[in-house]
Amino acid sequence: MSEKIRVFVSSVQKELEDERVIVQNLLNTDGFLAANCSPILYEFEPASPDKALDGCLKALDVCQIYLLIVAAQYGTLVGKLSITHEEYRRAKEKKLPVLAFVKGDRKAKREEGTEVLLKELDEDGPKYKRFGNVIELQKEVRAALVKLLKDRFGIAPSSDENEIAQQTIEATSPFESQPMTRLKWLDLDHEVVRQLIAAADGKAPEVLSTNDLLAGATMRGLVWHDSQADEHYATAAGIVLLARDPSAVFPQCRILADAFRGTEPDGSPGDHEDIRGPMPTSIDRAIAFIDRNTRHPMRVVGLNRIRLDEYPIEALREALVNAVAHRQYGDAGRKIMLEVFADRVVVSSPGLPPAPITLANLRKDKYRQCSRNPVLAQCLSYFHRIEERGSGFRRMRDQMLDHGLDRPLLGSDTGYFQVSFPGPGENLDRLRVPALRPDALVTPSVETKLNERQRKMVGLLVAGEKLTSRRCEHEFGITRETTSRDFALLMELGLAVRQGRGRSTSYILATKAS
Repeated sequence: MSEKIRVFVSSVQKELEDERVIVQNLLNTDGFLAANCSPILYEFEPASPDKALDGCLKALDVCQIYLLIVAAQYGTLVGKLSITHEEYRRAKEKKLPVLAFVKGDRKAKREEGTEVLLKELDEDGPKYKRFGNVIELQKEVRAALVKLLKDRFGIAPSSDENEIAQQTIEATSPFESQPMTRLKWLDLDHEVVRQLIAAADGKAPEVLSTNDLLAGATMRGLVWHDSQADEHYATAAGIVLLARDPSAVFPQCRILADAFRGTEPDGSPGDHEDIRGPMPTSIDRAIAFIDRNTRHPMRVVGLNRIRLDEYPIEALREALVNAVAHRQYGDAGRKIMLEVFADRVVVSSPGLPPAPITLANLRKDKYRQCSRNPVLAQCLSYFHRIEERGSGFRRMRDQMLDHGLDRPLLGSDTGYFQVSFPGPGENLDRLRVPALRPDALVTPSVETKLNERQRKMVGLLVAGEKLTSRRCEHEFGITRETTSRDFALLMELGLAVRQGRGRSTSYILATKAS
């Protein structure tokens, strides 16, 4: 299919804020639904109910599925009917398939208009499903959409997609979808928003307007619209990802980093940082903390002098992203902990893996991925280019082994899930040079432009030596004119820089910075 199937989500906005965000998040984060469907929620209501209805109906007219959620309230009237009721009738008029979900049992007290709407549904024939909480709603919505997509559009999920979806719904925490009123849209870090939407949509950050940012954040469940106050606020997930200091609202949104001189905590870390800020940038700051508290031996490889990292940075980043994305946010007293020891790095995240994942099957790499906080997981994957689905632990293992280190160790301690990265100890020679390094000065394409003599000259520069024209003439048996041409080429290729003038002229290795 070239275009996604548009699903119009209809309900009384104020009463069913949580449910609207939950359904939107389900359609955006479920692997099968996200690949085939796009949720349409008309959240930008103008002050006039008549204009609001007009906007809703225009949005509905371009959709292929109508999804209705009903609770007790009837909603804003436009004439004799509510906006939600008018939307339902327009869906009938267009002969759209209707999926209806009713909150509460038959005995629940509802407004008179709501009872009329439910009676109309009964008479028209669409069968509606009842639900009591957001977990039940997600299950019912997904089951109904999967059946409809198969019957009407001929597309069906794989068994893997079904299993991952089921486990994710069961594991999903209600935390991230809370439509809170603590932080307004204007109070969020819009530069971080810009980075997120640009990465998610594959666009240059500078082309995105303020409206693009607001629409993108709303669509991804990070911002919601309070129609009564006509104000946009961050959801709990939006606060974690986009607030300038999420810990002002959620004290648990911090990374406590300690670097110890020895192999055990000693009460006096050599370096310490209480990292606060939008969680995507906090992860970058945590990586910088590790970088300044670990060793970086230099290694001459071919024609390059390369700075090695003591640990594979991407494996550490993956562990930190997982800690932020999958931790339990319900405990306000516990933060993510990052500990750098002389022989290892440990990342500790509050909460054990969500059921049915266990430490045993994580260690065996035999499990289906599921997310406790799927919105956070998906958005962090945009920032850090890490897949939110699949085995992140397998990637960490492979990155450690490729780096010449032992595989990471998975464990738990006092309710924390821990990933420990064993270091090289005193044997730095075991560290392997990555196959491709962005800081490599002499890339294969550059090396092809050098003859054998010029390669030897670069090799001497990489070893830290200074070269002069007189030395090269003597060492390689060449003329002053040939030497000048060689140095001119090395400078043109960004491999050498000249120092001094006249008889004091010498050449040293260039760097990326220079």
